[in-house]
Amino acid sequence: MIYDNFNYKIGITLIKGIGNALAKNLIAYIGSEEGIFKESQKNLAKIPGIGEVLSREIVNADVLKRAEQEVEFITKNKIVPLYFTDRDYPFRLKECPDSPIMLYTRGNCSLNDGKFIGLVGTRNATETGRENCRKLIQDIAQQLPNAIIVSGLAYGVDICAHKAAVDCGLPTIGVVGHGLDRIYPAVHRPTAVKMVENGMLLTEYISGTNPDRQNFVQRNRIIAGLCDATVVVESASKGGALITAEQANDYNRDVFAFPGRVNDEWSAGCNALIKANKASLIESADDMLRFMNWEKQNVSNQMNIQTTLFLDLTDEDQDIVSLLRQFSDGIQLNELAIKLEMPISKVSAMLLELEFKGILKCLPGSVYKIVK
Repeated sequence: MIYDNFNYKIGITLIKGIGNALAKNLIAYIGSEEGIFKESQKNLAKIPGIGEVLSREIVNADVLKRAEQEVEFITKNKIVPLYFTDRDYPFRLKECPDSPIMLYTRGNCSLNDGKFIGLVGTRNATETGRENCRKLIQDIAQQLPNAIIVSGLAYGVDICAHKAAVDCGLPTIGVVGHGLDRIYPAVHRPTAVKMVENGMLLTEYISGTNPDRQNFVQRNRIIAGLCDATVVVESASKGGALITAEQANDYNRDVFAFPGRVNDEWSAGCNALIKANKASLIESADDMLRFMNWEKQNVSNQMNIQTTLFLDLTDEDQDIVSLLRQFSDGIQLNELAIKLEMPISKVSAMLLELEFKGILKCLPGSVYKIVK
């Protein structure tokens, strides 16, 4: 695929001191991206917000060669660039004044069809937080099958949301703070590979861009702007999830948060958002769907989940999983053995294998609980 004039479009993003809002203003005044690089410094300086310093920067900017290299990179690696005036550029994001003029995407997902839900939270997610995240996405998959889950591919809540979406057959989009020539953190590469099959990786950064701290702060606004609703699963009193929630509020988007215990460090941010009326309290997908006035479609996605869970499982393993699904709070080993009519030693060995596969977890007191 040939991307006409994309060297100029990308080049604008590489000019030092020209942010997204100013770039859009500059394009509107000049009339074309190519014209910006051919305009005189005198005329550029007259444009509001440009002045002498930035006009000199534009005229002296040596960025087109690098931009041409990026065009070669995206063509070779089947990355789809989206310019802010393109039809396929996400309309929700286009409504935000500081939205990127250029996005780079890899995957198979429309950015304009369906209900977009962002799930964000601490990188130090607790088991309760992960469970809330998984349960929310499972219920969304069953009641709102046209939902798209958006997060940041980071540790904690982010990767939990992506994995749960993949398991439930929902498209999921990872908004990253670096170029698409890498995956950060590298340990999340297997999940990222699965995501692009039915979802997407998305960034505003060209290849070669390192995952620097400030980039992740910047990418949070994309998550907020891309979504109809943003859910804060867990957060300390400070953190990127709260920044995303604030930006979503600035964009007049709906924000939700799971409440936590008063003295819980990783619920302090959620509780503060709720207390300040910056987020609506939710305990389930029902709460969010009712608030958003989204009609439940009651299309069970259970078959997709079952298919994922039951890969390579014996009939006896499947009996255990089916029984565990009946006990949302878990079931004790002895009681499980009685219901299965099997020796405890055999059940224990089977549970260990299922735990290694990530299908269940062992709680204190030899209580076992399904995790998906």
